[in-house]
Amino acid sequence: MDPGSAAQRLRAAPRPGNAGEVMNPSQIAEALLASGADAIVATDRDGIIRHWNPGAERIFGRTAAEAVGKSLDLIIPEQLRARHWEGFRHVMQTGQSRYGEGDLLAVPGLRKDGSRVSLEFTIATIRDAAGETVGVAAILRDVTARFEEMKALRRKLAERS
Repeated sequence: MDPGSAAQRLRAAPRPGNAGEVMNPSQIAEALLASGADAIVATDRDGIIRHWNPGAERIFGRTAAEAVGKSLDLIIPEQLRARHWEGFRHVMQTGQSRYGEGDLLAVPGLRKDGSRVSLEFTIATIRDAAGETVGVAAILRDVTARFEEMKALRRKLAERS
């Protein structure tokens, strides 16, 4: 591991409670953004992808080089795009989203190979120094296995009824 990596710097950071020292928030942010667990995708106000972390690479099957600079349409199934962009424009105009307060949105996503992935995500608006909304960041989790298990359980219950 690179001695300058985010994960190593976090491990080396003073632990909370040691002489009142706490971890630097930028170290935490860097570690999260570099994580492969969940996808973290950030877009500008036009819906152009500006950040694509290793988790997004894993979930969607596209490298950052393939995604950054492209429209979010890359991961949105075609029949859901109109609804997505309507909501996206609302967030850009108002700076408000009902999914920014801890509510999870469950939607299908699109992988590079054309297959679907079941996602849960939250978003946060990104604001400039003047407080204007300039984009959004989303944390997306692949819940496909859990979704498929629930579907199978529902089928079994329906068969018994």
